[in-house]
Amino acid sequence: MNISWTPVRTVIVLAMCGTALVTTGAAASGQTPPAAREDVNAAGTAHATLRPGDDFFAWANKDWLAKTTIPEDRSRWGAMDNLAEDTNQRIVKLIEGVDSNKKAGPEARKVADYYNAYMDESAIEARGTAPLKPLLAQVGAIKDKAGLMRALGASVRADVDPLNNTHFATENIFGVWISPGLHDPAHNWPYLLQGGLGMPDRAYYLDNNERMAGLRSQYQKHIAAMLKLAGYAATDADADARAAKIFALEVDIANTHGTRADSADVLKADNTWTRKDFAANAPGLDWDAFFKAARLGGQEKFIVWHPSAVKGEAALVDKIDLATWKDYLAFHTINRMANVLPKAFVDQRFAFYGKALSGTPQQSMRWKRALGATNEAMDEAVGKLYVAKYFPAENKAQLQKMVANIVAAFGKRVDKLDWMAPATRAQAKEKLKTLYVGVGYPDRWKSYAGLKVDAKDAFGNALRAEAFHTDQEFAKLHAKPDRTDWSMPPQLVNAVNLPLQNALNFPAAILQPPFFDPKAPDAVNYGAIGAIIGHEISHSFDDQGSQFDAQGRLRDWWTKEDMEHFKAASRKLVEQYNAYKPYPDLAVNGQLTLSENLADLAGLEASYDAYRAAAGKNASAESDRQFFTGYAQSWRTKAREAAERRGILTDGHAPPQYRTATVRNLDAWYKAFDVQPGQALYLPPDERVRVW
Repeated sequence: MNISWTPVRTVIVLAMCGTALVTTGAAASGQTPPAAREDVNAAGTAHATLRPGDDFFAWANKDWLAKTTIPEDRSRWGAMDNLAEDTNQRIVKLIEGVDSNKKAGPEARKVADYYNAYMDESAIEARGTAPLKPLLAQVGAIKDKAGLMRALGASVRADVDPLNNTHFATENIFGVWISPGLHDPAHNWPYLLQGGLGMPDRAYYLDNNERMAGLRSQYQKHIAAMLKLAGYAATDADADARAAKIFALEVDIANTHGTRADSADVLKADNTWTRKDFAANAPGLDWDAFFKAARLGGQEKFIVWHPSAVKGEAALVDKIDLATWKDYLAFHTINRMANVLPKAFVDQRFAFYGKALSGTPQQSMRWKRALGATNEAMDEAVGKLYVAKYFPAENKAQLQKMVANIVAAFGKRVDKLDWMAPATRAQAKEKLKTLYVGVGYPDRWKSYAGLKVDAKDAFGNALRAEAFHTDQEFAKLHAKPDRTDWSMPPQLVNAVNLPLQNALNFPAAILQPPFFDPKAPDAVNYGAIGAIIGHEISHSFDDQGSQFDAQGRLRDWWTKEDMEHFKAASRKLVEQYNAYKPYPDLAVNGQLTLSENLADLAGLEASYDAYRAAAGKNASAESDRQFFTGYAQSWRTKAREAAERRGILTDGHAPPQYRTATVRNLDAWYKAFDVQPGQALYLPPDERVRVW
């Protein structure tokens, strides 16, 4: 559960590199407010006549919206993207400096070698498809279904995380996540999640509308193009025929997948299967052979997050002919490795995933992609370089003080809840008391001593890094859980709540302007980074986090009456967000985004209380306006329609303009900006959602 609005798998170089947002503002009805429609042009420029109560996002960000254009290599651009870009520029200079630094250690040397290998385009072009051929030869050598079982098992990677980074699916047939057990926080468990799709979500295969039909057609052409580039299909007709069968198989897989809303429901994911259960519950796949090839043969119990997909995909292994499965594996091998192959592969991948899916006109410069790959492979090694140079101790101390103030403010809000029973309140206070908050960087760094990096082998580096990461994760199955483990590296512009650890991470990269500025007024900092801190704290008590106790165990610690009250208040927030409709044919999904919307609301309220308590007699109407404006400006964003649509369908975060609109539920916002009935965002007091 993190703060970023990102519909694609997070690439560490930039928390939200594939996301989007063009429209500005929303009325209670879900349409653009009348004043905003009149005062905001197609480029998102807001005029001075727009009132805060009509469209607070557009009003607070009018100057930025007027002068900002989305870079050609981006599907979106906002405060987080800008900050990530600045951070990336700093990191690249640090990496490039390793070559001339005789005192650089072996880990820093590996980082530089990984980056340099990716940057060496001439070497990659010279090698052509030679690095790919052994992998395709392994696919070609599959002679029977027994061999297919082993190949599918060997493809499994630790590349999903359904709770902390919303990675619900993988391009491999299944993905594995290693984390403390839902009911057993003292031990790490393997979680099995759905996978196997080349497009972002089942909706792209199954939704019956013109836009999705067009994307499906383009995806089939992409499959065929990749097969031809790799020499896996001799003619256009052969490539098209194979692509059609691969796509048909993915449609079958999509039909087995759970929806994004179902994936976010922890109770639906609470399925413990023994090894014997797999054969009984999901026939069609030789599970013993599969788990042995996946190096999970010694595991007796799993948590199956998506039982329908595990059952359905296992049946498809038996049902679909071997030739189609082999072509499927070949395509996904090519597709997964395309970015470390010659330029023709890179360009073809971008043509579909960048232009078609996200509406991004231009591919990022090579150094940005090289940094993204290096971050993905050696995230904390890069982070160690970054914090040594750019995260001073005094910033960490100031942030820790803010965290303590906001935790205390949240605790006081809990104390004042007249609807909460004493027993529930005591459990909530225990969660706050035992909460681990990581600020800046981990207490202990990962080691990359076992990762082999060759400065002349980008393809091999990518394969080895992928396997090394999975090995690191699988090793946790033989170690006790550590609640101080981080799930995000320090250079990521993001933040996260880890419910199974009852812990928070605030990476160093987000702890800088415009989110945190040591020189800015406290009110602005509490409105920006304070709201983010509050957001992550409150995730411990949202519709998902509230299901975990202080030890991270999935357990109902609420009284029946308290939970009924909480759910009723949550339903009001679902209805509020369902009404937001950025396009005539597409509305925000209030249920899918509920966790994040609850966290936005409760986090903003707690941060406001903390700011007021810290300011004491110095608090004023002006500082209140600074607080709320700081919040709105932290969400300033523009994006392209294709990417915004993608986010609305697949992401658990609402688009930023609607996240800004949560202010309409706080009485203090109305007073600060004199918001009156008749203005588009106005809600009568009894319609304002109040949860915490």
